[in-house]
Amino acid sequence: MRSVFSSKPAKAIPEMPNDLAIRIEDLSLRYRVSVEARVTLKNAVMRAGRREKRRVRTIEAIKHLTLDIPHGSVVGVVGANGAGKSTLMRSIAGILPPTEGRIMVNGKVSTLLALGVGFNGTLSGRDNVILGGLAAGLDRDVLESKFEAIAAFADLPDGFIDMPMRTYSAGMYGRLAFSVAVNMTPDILLIDEALATGDAAFKEKSFDKMRELCQEARTIVIVSHALGILNELCTSALWLDKGKMLAYGEAQKVTDQYLDFLNVGKVPSALEDF
Repeated sequence: MRSVFSSKPAKAIPEMPNDLAIRIEDLSLRYRVSVEARVTLKNAVMRAGRREKRRVRTIEAIKHLTLDIPHGSVVGVVGANGAGKSTLMRSIAGILPPTEGRIMVNGKVSTLLALGVGFNGTLSGRDNVILGGLAAGLDRDVLESKFEAIAAFADLPDGFIDMPMRTYSAGMYGRLAFSVAVNMTPDILLIDEALATGDAAFKEKSFDKMRELCQEARTIVIVSHALGILNELCTSALWLDKGKMLAYGEAQKVTDQYLDFLNVGKVPSALEDF
């Protein structure tokens, strides 16, 4: 399954080498935000009366990024808050269209961009699993065969799988979201700041599952501030800063460069999280 996200309508699907999972070509993504503290009807009326335009600011989240990610790669994405990491993940997932450039994705994608995004709180956990699977393109028969494994991995308290998700704790929400994402047998898995969810036992189970997926030669892109985990799991790393790629290469070397840039050293707290 091949997807193309482009700033310009594509008349035909471009050629892409079969050994690539993701190709990013000169990607830029900009969006505009209001600089007003509060956008209210009163402010809008007063501004119209004065014939003033709404004050907006253009954010350049990604700037001319070009990158090839081969099948079977496990890529960690690092950078300070506001570097463009989450924007990049949403663009690869097809949620945010490019302002310029193009993204080509070769394979079935499963996303864990924020825990519980896409879940409907009024529906039960069971219903959300089914809807999430259907949205991911799974046949109902395949989904039903996977449901028990998903429920077992999430290991929710008795009865909660059939209760509305608004009754879930944050940890339960995260456990089910992680379980859905990693049990959909994706070709490409996108994870954004969602590795450290649940209690200590579930975290260890999550890491074991990630190691298993890595050994299966899945293509995985992980955004995390936990540099120690990225060094253990990833074959390569991408360092973004203010939307620009500063480094891409072997994971340990890139995270070392990033730590030197931050001037925090290799203390355990730096490798675990910022």
